[in-house]
Amino acid sequence: MGLSRLDDEDYPAVAMGQAAELLEVQPAFLRSLDAAGVVSPERSAGGHRRYSRRQLERAARLRVLVDGGMNLDGAIRIIALEDDLASAHAQIAELKRRLAGEPASEEGS
Repeated sequence: MGLSRLDDEDYPAVAMGQAAELLEVQPAFLRSLDAAGVVSPERSAGGHRRYSRRQLERAARLRVLVDGGMNLDGAIRIIALEDDLASAHAQIAELKRRLAGEPASEEGS
């Protein structure tokens, strides 16, 4: 495995301080996302938060919404609706493939 784990967007490789710096936020913002259950980082053996790329992307999207004037609860709801919409689009695409007689995609299996 080694360094190839860094290619996995779900691998928790980024410490909280680094994550806050990358996102240009205070660590308190990341802690608030964790407390709200919307971005729940892994914990190292020492109890330190570790974020994956996927979690950082979600936190960045939330930051954009909050910076745009949305409160955190509203931003979380928007993200949830965006996730639901993306899932619905994937299901529709898979059904269209099936109707067209194409083999099922690996994600839809």
